[in-house]
Amino acid sequence: MLNALSIRDVVLIEALDLDFGHGLGVLTGETGAGKSILLDALGLALGGRGETGLVRQGTAQAVVTASFDPPVLGTPVAALLELNGLDFDPSEPLMIRRIVKADGGSRAFINDQPASAALLRDLAGHLVEIHGQHDDRGLLNPRGHRALLDAFGRIDAAPVAVAHRAMHAAQTALDSARAELDAAARDREWLDHAVGELTALAADPGEEEELATRRQAMQRGEKIAGDLQAVADLLDGSEGGLAKLRQAARVLDRIAGDHTALGEALAALDQAITDGTTAQEKIDAAAFALAFDPARLEADETRLFELRAIARKHRVQPDDLAMLTQELTEKLERIDSGGAGVAALERALADARRAYDTHADALTAARSEAALRLDDAVKRELAPLKLDAARFRTVVAPLGEDSWGTAGKDRVEFEISTNPGAPFAPLIKIASGGELSRFILALKVSLAEQGSAATMIFDEIDRGVGGAVASAIGERLARLAESTQLLVVTHSPQVAARGGHHLLIAKSHDGTVTRTGVRALDEDERREEIARMLSGATVTDEARAQAARLLEAA
Repeated sequence: MLNALSIRDVVLIEALDLDFGHGLGVLTGETGAGKSILLDALGLALGGRGETGLVRQGTAQAVVTASFDPPVLGTPVAALLELNGLDFDPSEPLMIRRIVKADGGSRAFINDQPASAALLRDLAGHLVEIHGQHDDRGLLNPRGHRALLDAFGRIDAAPVAVAHRAMHAAQTALDSARAELDAAARDREWLDHAVGELTALAADPGEEEELATRRQAMQRGEKIAGDLQAVADLLDGSEGGLAKLRQAARVLDRIAGDHTALGEALAALDQAITDGTTAQEKIDAAAFALAFDPARLEADETRLFELRAIARKHRVQPDDLAMLTQELTEKLERIDSGGAGVAALERALADARRAYDTHADALTAARSEAALRLDDAVKRELAPLKLDAARFRTVVAPLGEDSWGTAGKDRVEFEISTNPGAPFAPLIKIASGGELSRFILALKVSLAEQGSAATMIFDEIDRGVGGAVASAIGERLARLAESTQLLVVTHSPQVAARGGHHLLIAKSHDGTVTRTGVRALDEDERREEIARMLSGATVTDEARAQAARLLEAA
């Protein structure tokens, strides 16, 4: 609900602070007093164009601040604020401020946080509905008619939304499976060859390193084989070094007792023989380890080169060939079993489609029934509003299958025929300004508060009518205001008398500057203003008496 509006330096308004209450508020004033300025100022706070012409002459900027009820968690207003990263306190009013500079440019703030004009416009749809001579939003926008009809008929579209999401998920899974199957089928010949090649190779993780290490050892052994044999010949055999050391030791053993030094020499020879024997054993072990079979070396090299070549071919490391073999084998198996999987997904999609059809068809039936009730409700409202020749209908028409969605299969639009025999057409295309406002009022009364913003404003809904029709408009506005805040700019005394609170818009002159002001009227002032509306420039006692009767009847 709109609680307050503060206006500074907008056109003819120098400074204005207005408080609004619940129920029906009326705004009156002489023609040209500036009622449109007030609505333009509010429109600015709701994201309207920040034109420099709105800035009062001689001032640097225009500022409009609108205060609304605190945002309730879980509502569209709170969701929009959260989506745009704006902080708010559910216990504090929602403050929207718009600044327009005289030299161009504008700024917007929500709770003193910078915001875009686009966000203000998004919020406006949930905060205020303005119905005027050229309004093309709210009830006139066919995109909202379906939701309004569902709200009027208390129709729950949730099962359709759930069924549609399930159908969409089933379709996505099927499309993905088919695409994978088609792509795999195109690669079938390559997969068969690759799996056959890799299976025949039967690579093991770590095999490439083992082959490379062994090959390196055999290549090294080939290079030093001659040197090892030469060392072995020098140490071993009847003419080798060890044999001669043993011979020398036997001779010394016979004469070692003849001198101490000879005993020591014998001990040294024994140690040399021991060390030489150890050396010979080590050399023999190395020769065995480095021994190579040319055929084995060739076989290892062939295997190693084959592993590396196939790894390069598949752009993997040799150690990953075993895993690649498994992956490609499983892909082949999926191709072989893919047909069965696709068939299962096709059955799942068919089941989901039948569920969606069932819920959507039930939704269509419920909408068609609700449409008849809405048509009847609007029909009852038309005659008192001097629209008895008009006809109203709610069209529930099928959408093309490509347009089906979470809200079902239907297009909903409100249409009217203003004269007998005239074809039906969209509301906005064939209704005049006055008729348009009265049609909107009839619809709003019929729909009650369904789909309404917290605040509704009707701009001169009574234009061109009077007497009983104006009284009927006033009665319906008062009824509608029982469930929402409603502000009416009016020239009709019958409508003004229905107001719960009354604001007077008037111009004043100080000889050089013209200003527009607004003030709340007490009961005596209301009677005088309504009398003026009845009689014109000169207020008569008869007009005052008639004004009093209107107020008493309200």
